[in-house]
Amino acid sequence: MKKKVVVLFGGRSSEHEISVISALSVSKAIPQDAYDQILIGITKEGAWLKAPSLASLEDGSWRESQVHAILSPETDRTLLLIRGEEITRETVDVVFPVLHGLWGEDGTVQGLFETAKIPYVGCGHLSSAVTMDKFFTKVIADSVHVQQAAYVPVRSWELENMDEVVERIEKEREYPVFIKPSNAGSSVGITKAHNRDELVRGLQLAAEHDSKILVEETIVGREIECAVFGYRGDTFATGVGEIISAAEFYDYDAKYNDAGSKTIVDPELPEGAEEEVRETALRIYKACDCFGMARVDFFLEKDTNRVVFNEINAIPGHTAISMYPMLMDRAGHPMSEYIPVLIEMAYERR
Repeated sequence: MKKKVVVLFGGRSSEHEISVISALSVSKAIPQDAYDQILIGITKEGAWLKAPSLASLEDGSWRESQVHAILSPETDRTLLLIRGEEITRETVDVVFPVLHGLWGEDGTVQGLFETAKIPYVGCGHLSSAVTMDKFFTKVIADSVHVQQAAYVPVRSWELENMDEVVERIEKEREYPVFIKPSNAGSSVGITKAHNRDELVRGLQLAAEHDSKILVEETIVGREIECAVFGYRGDTFATGVGEIISAAEFYDYDAKYNDAGSKTIVDPELPEGAEEEVRETALRIYKACDCFGMARVDFFLEKDTNRVVFNEINAIPGHTAISMYPMLMDRAGHPMSEYIPVLIEMAYERR
């Protein structure tokens, strides 16, 4: 008998559209002979809808679905599908969340799955929360002695005394600096400040996305990424990839809207750098208690070749230009192989 897997996508975050594209790729990699799929999309407004088909994800018509979905928090693994006054109950075997950013990659829906005792793919609620929150990721990285960019933490409420905040930052860091909301994905809300005016504007923008803000030193160098897969003693890191950004830094537009940005698998690196990236990626992955998969991002500093940890993504993108599936494929593990394994891992954790 086939198991029923819910592919959950969309969401209320700024990465809504990317999630839909990723879900298309993931869904196509789930073997039809072993699983019956239920495609559930979350609109930007927060409505949960049953998508009628994969084609509806491609043309966006799933957002017009008249079938609403409710995942019950009770422990009978029930998904309620509601069309008008008609209610259908489906028993869910496993959930594959393909959600990026807030309210999806940050431990919120993972907590719902755990409350309902439904097996699910990927990191648990705690690791999802801490890897989404750049501030707490940095605290963990410090605890395992991983090199990372120096930073100044700022709370949004402190911006009421902007002059004091700016003075504190300027005492600790030199321009240029990066301003990042602690909880945001795909570089949304991130700016680079070369002077005080740009710093103020960057802080104000970051505060629109989160109450915690990081002001980081600028690391000049190459952007390197590594895929990690597995759990406990069966975890491995792939080779590395490099991002060539068409913009000054790899923001949302550079990632998804600028054809000049490129991803390179297996770039030429200085001796020992790739192994250091792989070893550090595993150390961070395990320190954050990750499970299943994550992409770990680094800088290779210009002139010094210092490997500097940047961030970790608990639900990496699976678009045509996403690095995670490229690196896994390069390592001999195409999506058609590792996506079913991720689903089986969900049962092993339960």
